[in-house]
Amino acid sequence: MEFDEKVLQCFLDQQGKLFPEPVAETWEEAEAFLEDCDAQVVKNAEQVWQYFQETGVDLDGADEQTILEEAEVFAVGDGRYLIVEG
Repeated sequence: MEFDEKVLQCFLDQQGKLFPEPVAETWEEAEAFLEDCDAQVVKNAEQVWQYFQETGVDLDGADEQTILEEAEVFAVGDGRYLIVEG
């Protein structure tokens, strides 16, 4: 998967919510890290939900807002979401 500049900047800006220390400092490092951990970019919140269902995450009692607040979910800012398995 290729990650555009907006996604890479989103990860660089928000990586602290998932990792105690930065794992990347440049777009190149961010892209390599995201490729290594098979990160996904989805088009909307509904696809975030579908991703978690498909990967077997127990969603009982969860609502869309709860899922979007998970540490692995990064709002890109244009309606898309980056999902990073920590």
